[in-house]
Formats: sequence, C-alpha cells, structure tokens
Amino acid sequence: MGINISAAMVKELRERTSSGMMECKKALVEANGDMELAIENMRKSGLAKADKKSGRIAAEGIIGVQTSEDGKTVAIVDINCETDFVAKADDFVSFVKSVTDGLLNADIQTEEQLMAMPLEDGVTVDEMRRGLIAKLGENITVRRFEKFNTATGGTACYLHGSKIGVIVELAVTDPELGKDVAMHIAASKPMCVSESQVPADTIAKEKEIFMAQAAESGKPVEIIEKMVVGRISKYLAEVTLEGQPFIKDDKITVGKLVASKGNKVIRFSHFIVGEGIEKKEENFAEEVMAQVRGS
Repeated sequence: MGINISAAMVKELRERTSSGMMECKKALVEANGDMELAIENMRKSGLAKADKKSGRIAAEGIIGVQTSEDGKTVAIVDINCETDFVAKADDFVSFVKSVTDGLLNADIQTEEQLMAMPLEDGVTVDEMRRGLIAKLGENITVRRFEKFNTATGGTACYLHGSKIGVIVELAVTDPELGKDVAMHIAASKPMCVSESQVPADTIAKEKEIFMAQAAESGKPVEIIEKMVVGRISKYLAEVTLEGQPFIKDDKITVGKLVASKGNKVIRFSHFIVGEGIEKKEENFAEEVMAQVRGS
C-alpha cells in the first residue's frame, strides 16, 4: 500500500521547487514521500528537460546593466529566451538581475566562470538557468557579457526598455556625461570610439565601393580621388562615436562635447537582444493548412 501524500507535503515541495502542484504530488508519490529524494529527482528531471530544449532558438530576452556605487565598475549581460512572454515573467526578470548583480561584484573573466558563479542559496548561474528552463518551458541562454573596471576614471550605463543596453568607460568620472554618451550610443550605434579604431580592411572595402561609384561620373582621376577622400572622411564621421553629431544637440559632435568637459571615452559596449541570432520564420497559415490536410 502506497504512502499517503498530504496537502502539506505537496505545499512544502511547491515552495521549495517552484513547480506545479501535480508535478510535486507525482514526485512525492514516486519517492514514497521522501521529500529530499523527490527534490533530487525533480532536479534531475529539470536538467534533462533543459538539455532537450538546448537546441531551440532563443532570440528574445532581456539586457541587464548595472554600475557599482563608486562608479568604477559597470557590467552588462544579454540573457535570452524563446518568447517575449517569458522575457516579461517575474522569474526570468529576477534571474537577469541576479546574474547582473553577481557579475558586477565577482571577478569573472570567462563564460565558464560566469556559469559557475554562485547566486542566492549557493545555486550557480547554470543551475538556476536549468531550473528556469524546466519551470518556464523554454530554452534560456546566458549569451554574452562585458564588464569594465577602472581605477582612475568612471563608468556609466544606459538601458532602453529592456532590449538595448550600453556601458561606457570614461577617463574622468562624470555620471551625467556618461549617461548622455551611453544614450547616444544606443540611438546611433557607432562602430567604435575613434577613426583610429576602424579596421583597415573596412576602410579599404568602403574606398573600393566609392571608387567604383565615382568612376561612373566620368570625371578625371584626380577629381575622383578627391571625391573618394571626402566620402571616406564622411563615412568615418558616421561610424565613429567621436565623429557623430550628438543626439541632444546635432550642432556639436560627441567628440567635441566630451572634450569640452575635459574628458575622453575610453571604450563602450552595446548589446541588443537577439542581435545576430537567426530567428525561425513562422508561417502560421501553412501550419494550419498542414494540420487540416493531416500532414
């Protein structure tokens, strides 16, 4: 005769695992009422579910950003899930905040270190991630992160909604300027800080395109060369932070704005949720027709 599983036991297991009532009752029955064994089995089951979902495309999610109280450290993390619905779930939002806060306060250099980083109750990032996959039913990935530390300068961050995040390092601490620059980066998406950082092969490729376009004008070679020099100069202004017109005052470039404050942008990082991930194209009309045909 099987052991009687009380409502109190189910309630306790639900509180300890954040799982559904029926799942908890089933786990307790299979473990003959042994609470710890039920939890262990549910964790193993959760890991198995997580592994099964690991191949599914996760292109939605949240960007987390955070600066330290002294303004010397800033962190950004991109955590993905499959749907915007899960991205708004309290558990997912809390997970992103926990990872961001943990990253800010720990010495993390690699993805492996981040996944092994302990969060609340000693549970690692990867263990919590897998538990969320089992609970929310979607693949969840900690896709990328960046962290800046400065001994002499300052840092800042900007979050647009929950989908676009920017972190910035300045030569001199200036929270207001840092936020303005980070906001500009979110809106204008520069490639890098200055012209010297633009890859030579990128400039060569653009020059080749401009030369081909200018050659069609039929103008003399020396005129074409001057045209190309002008086009390259304009291109570099468009793709570099220092060369772009400031979004709050387009009469001044970001470079001149920062210099007027006696400062300099050392580096920045700009994350957009799902950027670069090939999303699955859904065709619901075809899906319905396929079901109607019984295929």
